[in-house]
Amino acid sequence: MEHSFKPEVLEQLKRLEEKYVPLGQDLAAYLEGLYYTNFLNYWDYIHLDTLLSLQNPRTNIPDEKIFIIYHQITELYFKLSLEEYKQIAEDKDITVDWLIKRVKRINRYFDNLIDSFDVMVDGMDPKQFLQFRMALMPASGFQSAQYRMIEIASTDLRNLVAKDKRAVLGLQSTQEEMIGCIYWKEGATEVASGAKTLTLLQFEEKYTSQLIQFARQYEHTNLWSVYKRLPEADQQNPKLIKALRALDSNVNVNWPLMHYKSAVRYLQRDPDIIAATGGTNWMKYLPPKFQKRIFYPELWSEQEIEEWGKGWVDKVLNGDI
Repeated sequence: MEHSFKPEVLEQLKRLEEKYVPLGQDLAAYLEGLYYTNFLNYWDYIHLDTLLSLQNPRTNIPDEKIFIIYHQITELYFKLSLEEYKQIAEDKDITVDWLIKRVKRINRYFDNLIDSFDVMVDGMDPKQFLQFRMALMPASGFQSAQYRMIEIASTDLRNLVAKDKRAVLGLQSTQEEMIGCIYWKEGATEVASGAKTLTLLQFEEKYTSQLIQFARQYEHTNLWSVYKRLPEADQQNPKLIKALRALDSNVNVNWPLMHYKSAVRYLQRDPDIIAATGGTNWMKYLPPKFQKRIFYPELWSEQEIEEWGKGWVDKVLNGDI
């Protein structure tokens, strides 16, 4: 008795034939390969065993593993965000609705990170943290290249130049010159001498060329450039403006200030201030009221820019957050 395939099976075979035959491929051979293919399982698909083996503390202090895992989670969220920036940059026919959806995705990733940062603020024993952190130097979260890429993909690179150097650099500055004057370098200098810390020197050695190349790639495809290419009416879309303002706040205020809150909890012990891992100058580097780092200044009022992050810092220091 001849076997008859269901119509939906025949339709799928037809679609597969349309895909492979024009490429000179033998559909029957591909189908035969299915006989020898193992069923996919969850643990192999996400490489679960490998993933769970990547936590390798430098000490025997239990809470160090919490510290490692949370930073790994953070980097995965950064990677999710960069996937969104990549799609935004590569879309040649972008629409305002599609752009809003992508920016909201990035905001959702940062919302999750910000909401979960209590794992770092309250989820570790202060005594244990102050012990194991000494074994981590000069490593620092400052050295997250993915976070730097998110900043670069979000705005015109000039908005990331240290505020005291913005007037010095002309409009024709190269990507190399602007990266050379980027704001974050001031966050990894020795407080007393102003010299670059080993944390910064190692970061520059590993990532400077990569970041310059990334900046060139996104010079005309960063999120602000994409926004400015939209029709004027779409640029005024209130949902898009709201999403961009939320992104600006999340990346430049809420996220660094969660780190500031953590630093205040673990590192600030009046009258002595404990240096952060790597010697980063966190008291000047993290508070946005000092940096005035803003992706989209055109979307904020003069008063909002003047008070950028000010109230948040005061609440942290007073223990209200």
